[in-house]
Amino acid sequence: MYDLVAVGDTALDVFLMLHEATVNCQINTQACQLCVNYSDKIPVEKVVDVPGVGTAPNCAVGASRLGLRSAIYTVLGNDAAGKQSIDVFKKEKVSPVLVKIDKTTRTDFSSVISFKGERTILTYQAPRKYKMPPCKTKWVFLASLSDGHKMMHRQIINKVKTEKIKLAFNPGANELREGLDSLKPLLKVTDVLFLNKEEVWQLLGKAEDIKFMLRKLMQLGPNIVVVTDGSKGAYCFDGNNFYFQGIFDVKVLEKTGAGDAFASGFLSALINGACIKDSLRWGAANAGSVVEKIGAQAGLLNEKGILKFLKNNPEPQVKII
Repeated sequence: MYDLVAVGDTALDVFLMLHEATVNCQINTQACQLCVNYSDKIPVEKVVDVPGVGTAPNCAVGASRLGLRSAIYTVLGNDAAGKQSIDVFKKEKVSPVLVKIDKTTRTDFSSVISFKGERTILTYQAPRKYKMPPCKTKWVFLASLSDGHKMMHRQIINKVKTEKIKLAFNPGANELREGLDSLKPLLKVTDVLFLNKEEVWQLLGKAEDIKFMLRKLMQLGPNIVVVTDGSKGAYCFDGNNFYFQGIFDVKVLEKTGAGDAFASGFLSALINGACIKDSLRWGAANAGSVVEKIGAQAGLLNEKGILKFLKNNPEPQVKII
């Protein structure tokens, strides 16, 4: 019996650390652009390969480090990146027994252009045929999938209903593009929903009232809704209270995987019986540690690391808003 099975795609991330570029920001910092001269050969200061990453594997690794018995269902190509991913799972004590190999395609790939702590990601997701093997688990964490995900959605809904397990859901770009109506059947059986603010706007339309957005999302079925807002922090609604957790003051090296780290910290604490406030702080601590390193997994903390981080960073505390 697993505590958590993560379901989603896995990629090889190749980080290209730039030192020669111009960042052109408008007054609205959300409209920031990375500008380089067209047709130029741009020097790269550093290249870092990070296999076995993606929202699902990041959450599985994060949960394992925090003491949960975790496994992953993912489809990999029969290539070096796929083998490296399995090695990562084994090293991190994430069971790979549910992993499937697709001999007709390559493992997913992302090129992450990193400059001054921000990143632009060029990503390739291979089309997949998903069929989750039987497994016993208390929770499923469902994340980003490629084309072909509708079959998996139906399988997950059936598993949640028939086996009385709990579902945490973090929709990926492909699912979000299909719109809210496509996601409603899954949202009806979701226990914890994770989204960032831009994803909420994509589903519901743009609104500035965070409480309004949290209520609208909960009306779709989830028992707990968590919305992250980048450098501003994270919001949560459990049906009774609205919570806000600000970010910790850390030196940001690279932001890839911060949201995944938050989700794995929050969810791991919740599965271990923590309250919403403590779960938010675990999520924020995990995210704060990840942005101090390159890649989505290098900074993921174990329980001792979380407690030490929170002791060294007592502020900001969770607020009820």
